[in-house]
Amino acid sequence: MAKLLISNLGYPRIGFSRQWKKCLESFWSGSLGQEQFLTEMKNLRLAILQNQKDLGVDLIPVNDFTFYDQVLDMATMFNIVPKRYKHDPSGPVDLSTYFAMARGTQESIACEMTKWFNTNYHYIVPEYESGVQLRLTQNRPLEAFVEAKEQLNIIGKPVIIGPFSFAKFTKGEYGTISNYVHQLVPLYVEMLKGLEKELCEWVQMDEPFLVVGITSEEMKLVELVYQELKVSVPNLKIMLQTYFDSLENYEEIIKLPVAGIGLDFVHGYENNLKNLEKINLPDEKVLGVGLINGRNIWRCDLMEKYKFLQKILQLRPADKIWIQPSCSLQFTPVSAKGETKLAPFLRNAIAYSDEKLTELKHLAVAFNEGADHVSAAFNESTNALKDLESERQKIKVNVDLENLTAIGIERSHSFESRFDQQAANLLLPRLPTTTIGSFPQTTEVRSARNKWKKGTLSNEDYEKFICQQIEKWIRIQEEIGIDVLVHGEFERTDMVEYFGEKLVGFAFTSNGWVQSYGSRCVKPPIIYGDVSFKEPMTVKETVYAQSLTKKPVKGMITGPVTILNWSFVRDDIPRSNVSYQIALALRDEVLALEAAGIKLVQVDEPAVREGLPLKKSDWSDYLDWAVKSFRLATCKVKPETQIHTHMCYCEFQDIIQSILDLDADVISIETSRSHGEMIAVFEKFRYSKGIGLGVYDIHSPRIPSKEEMSDILNRGLKVVDPKLFWVNPDCGLKTRNEGETVAALKNMVEAAKEVRTRLT
Repeated sequence: MAKLLISNLGYPRIGFSRQWKKCLESFWSGSLGQEQFLTEMKNLRLAILQNQKDLGVDLIPVNDFTFYDQVLDMATMFNIVPKRYKHDPSGPVDLSTYFAMARGTQESIACEMTKWFNTNYHYIVPEYESGVQLRLTQNRPLEAFVEAKEQLNIIGKPVIIGPFSFAKFTKGEYGTISNYVHQLVPLYVEMLKGLEKELCEWVQMDEPFLVVGITSEEMKLVELVYQELKVSVPNLKIMLQTYFDSLENYEEIIKLPVAGIGLDFVHGYENNLKNLEKINLPDEKVLGVGLINGRNIWRCDLMEKYKFLQKILQLRPADKIWIQPSCSLQFTPVSAKGETKLAPFLRNAIAYSDEKLTELKHLAVAFNEGADHVSAAFNESTNALKDLESERQKIKVNVDLENLTAIGIERSHSFESRFDQQAANLLLPRLPTTTIGSFPQTTEVRSARNKWKKGTLSNEDYEKFICQQIEKWIRIQEEIGIDVLVHGEFERTDMVEYFGEKLVGFAFTSNGWVQSYGSRCVKPPIIYGDVSFKEPMTVKETVYAQSLTKKPVKGMITGPVTILNWSFVRDDIPRSNVSYQIALALRDEVLALEAAGIKLVQVDEPAVREGLPLKKSDWSDYLDWAVKSFRLATCKVKPETQIHTHMCYCEFQDIIQSILDLDADVISIETSRSHGEMIAVFEKFRYSKGIGLGVYDIHSPRIPSKEEMSDILNRGLKVVDPKLFWVNPDCGLKTRNEGETVAALKNMVEAAKEVRTRLT
């Protein structure tokens, strides 16, 4: 009998103890030399491969490991380096140039960063400039394949972003996408021939854009590309991998000259199964069955998955099937073995990357050796999910579309009426300056928090320390001349985790880290049950900050949709209902801040665009409940209370009308890192409420000049009414150090004053 094989699509690069992050930041700070950096990264990379081998994975991905981002790896491998980095185009791309593109330097701003589809992972956008000489600077997939073979005797499956999707990720002056793709194909051929020569059997060619929806012209382009790859590299087998939704153009794509096609049977379950049952793949092709959810942490029901697998096995023989996660496991933490502090009902119900691969192994054993060999594992999964459901029934919060109207989601006054009352209440100058909320989380801040959590620093001493930090930064903001102040969020580890810890229905992990961007890792909370409000969460610190100054201080809250999208969410009820529950809980917090005398409340929603479904046909429903969630949280304040929100690092133009529909009085939005693209959007769309176009990128250590920020302000004022215009950074400042923060904010305030004087 043919053996059912286990394939993995990608594995977390950060390491169980976030060794990757620590290594990167030590190298950036200069405390780790390049040779030692490369050695430590290699050791981690090999350990990751060996772990997957030990877990029973048959087709182990290589080239999914990166020093920063996989799209940046592809761009530098193809010599797509903007001229501002002064890179010698005839030579290799060294680490300093690579990290300059990712993080920027004092001389050159970083490349644009944006979200990877509807995840919280950020990739570096390739920038194609006219005159660039595309060439293969190094064959990264070949190097990864050879390393795995020579060091560990692993015949890996190189993971490569396909030419069509890579072209779609790119921005710049490349003309038509067809012209650009045809420039890329010879580089792919050269790369794949190197792998073919080393007797590589399979490569995983990721083409996630094939689930988004492509035109007939783009479909013809995809057909031409894969025909050329087949002719040029005939002995190498390509697994065309898709994920995050169901495949578009199914009938055409299954005819492509590739050896296999990977489909997501979690997020694209219904349509992918319907298509497969209607028209099966050609007999010679392998079907990659995305069986286990690669984007959430819930344990699967093994019996349910086994029954589904039996259904697939009726359509295709076992030797033409790989079982695999629905997508790369980079979106889930490494291993749940360290989660000893979770309640047993939760600990038993979660599965991180290693546990997901173990689930696949149980399913493979059930088929290859018989279900009785893994009956204990099957029973364990069933019982764990029953225990979880029992806990969920203990607290019930009913918030859905049927009772939203009764609860209310409208402000009592129009924006125009509110604007006049707020102006009289706040007495701010033209072009008021503010920040997004957080200030540097220094070593001192992190150390105090860790001591407090371990019990070596008393509650009284910790609160005293936080108050000292708040006072320090209130004085700094006053000295700089900022108009609307913030308390700095020193008591918060993470903008979602902090609120989840204070709401009913959330749980928190010890080691549930995932990569967000670069070395920035986050630990998403788990929403396991119905969500409700317990007590005020931000009032004490905000009121204390306001007591220190006559200038207004903003209350800072993370919005319901962002809390939802940046958490691991229960999957037994609609996401919209979870969002409404969170919104209703946050409404109590907004009103508590208002009752305490806070005149401005910022409800951050950086993840609204991130959660947008990949298919446009699904956008309307999502945006409807996302907007209603925000309004549910904010609509009951008085007209003179000013509601702010913030969004960053995504394609805002897709949702600009929905942003307006939020009915926030002021929105701050990223502008600088996308090189002012949002300004062009406002040339076409008249935004009629308050808006702050971010004047500098906080993810880079560089300090932008006053002139640079003035230029962004002047460009923005051409398309935004000056009386509605605010001045702020792109995002929060927690990742920057004090010197960078103060210097940049001084320049920002000076730029605002200069432009303000000209307007007057």
